[in-house]
Amino acid sequence: MADIEAHITGTVWKIEVAVGDQVADGDTVVILESMKMEMPVEAEDDGKVAEIRCEEGQSVQEGEVLVVLE
Repeated sequence: MADIEAHITGTVWKIEVAVGDQVADGDTVVILESMKMEMPVEAEDDGKVAEIRCEEGQSVQEGEVLVVLE
């Protein structure tokens, strides 16, 4: 299992994946908005989305787990 974490404090603007999706290293999984800028959060490993721990519009802190890969 691999956790994909927020690299900045911000708001979840868009979730680009669903549970069960296959992702590759470098794929955008979530887009965060901070200070009017959109910041993509990318997978750092290949895997299958096992869990999504955020919702669009939710505020998140730096280091918070957003998506879990298996």
